[in-house]
Amino acid sequence: MKILKRIGLILLWLVGAVFVFAAANKNDPYLISLRGPGNIVLAVASVAVAVILIRGGYWRRGVAGRALILLWCLPSLSMLGAHASFEWRKQRVLQADAAQARSLARHFIVGYSSFAEVAVLAEKGLIAGVYITRHNIVGSTAARLKEEISALQEKRRAASLPPLIVAADQEGGIVSHLAPPLTKLPALSTLADLAPEARAEKAQAFGRTHGQELAALGVTVNFAPVLDLRPEVKRNRFDFNTLIGRRAISGDPAIVADIASAYVGGLEASGVGATVKHFPGLGRVRTDTHHFSADLDTPIEELEASDWIPFRKVLAGSKAQLMIGHVALTSVDPDRPASHSKRVVDGIIRKKWNHQGVVITDDLVMGAIYQRNVCTAVVEALNAGVDLLLVAFDGAQFYRIFTCAMAASAEGRLDAAMLRDSETRLKAAFPVD
Repeated sequence: MKILKRIGLILLWLVGAVFVFAAANKNDPYLISLRGPGNIVLAVASVAVAVILIRGGYWRRGVAGRALILLWCLPSLSMLGAHASFEWRKQRVLQADAAQARSLARHFIVGYSSFAEVAVLAEKGLIAGVYITRHNIVGSTAARLKEEISALQEKRRAASLPPLIVAADQEGGIVSHLAPPLTKLPALSTLADLAPEARAEKAQAFGRTHGQELAALGVTVNFAPVLDLRPEVKRNRFDFNTLIGRRAISGDPAIVADIASAYVGGLEASGVGATVKHFPGLGRVRTDTHHFSADLDTPIEELEASDWIPFRKVLAGSKAQLMIGHVALTSVDPDRPASHSKRVVDGIIRKKWNHQGVVITDDLVMGAIYQRNVCTAVVEALNAGVDLLLVAFDGAQFYRIFTCAMAASAEGRLDAAMLRDSETRLKAAFPVD
């Protein structure tokens, strides 16, 4: 019995420590499931255990007993502290100087769960656009989502602000976040073995279908197609989200370029912008940047001769945006991911390629960025010439990320010339009229 009691006490200590950690970090995107009802359950459970321990006489059992009770009191206090920190950032953003905030806001696209909350951001001009995905349509209808997007745009008009960029992630295949109710098309990779004319015709038809259905909802930009080359190796068991082997069109850059170009043409003909991704390429990367840092060690000369052919061809023949990923191009800048590397964005994309279209980051709420220093990434991305910063998976992180940008602006750490150039590109890509 004594052994069982000791084991029980050890478990109480361990579980209590886990509760404290979870409560203190409840705003972390990895703990997004704890928000709302999860917070209540965690708080009630911790208080209940503390009460049980007090009634069980642990307070009279010396320092160890009292420490155990105090440990179980900490989750509620930690949760209050975390909530206060979140609200402080939120209010700081909402009450920011309008002129300063709006000059930065044109660079942010934000995912959301609460319409009321994102409506405030849209109306105040604190964001440039919204990102819609599966949770925005589950339990709802396409008509309801269309009304929601229309309402956001009406708020922008009433505030004399430019229309919101409305982005979605509808690639086809396993990444078809709005299907159903939209048509679930096969992946573009299913066209790779067709004859050139047939695959181009089919790809353009896929683009038209996606474009027409997205445009009907009010979506203006689609985060597709994927231009990463398909890896030859088998799937990495630690690749939980990226799954490039199942999303990439082909391992042949010419086939990727042909299919992607036709698909983009179909999208654009339907009034929806395309976004080619994920430069500098994830096909050779074995690490899932949703959770971990990743390096791309291939020499530039080899990438230019293979992986980058589709990017250059599609960008040259369309108005597509370029999404830049969170993998470090080690031969150019081994110290930071491409998404906030000036050597990559300004050095390669802008100067070497002379590409003056819009560059957008992959989601900043990914482990490769968020688990490092997201504030540094935000500042470096803007100073590198990135035009749009995406905060998709957990829109609540926008307040923290935008606070970073505001602080950098106030301290003179943002490159004014880079921001002016970016503003010019954004106005050209997203005209008000």
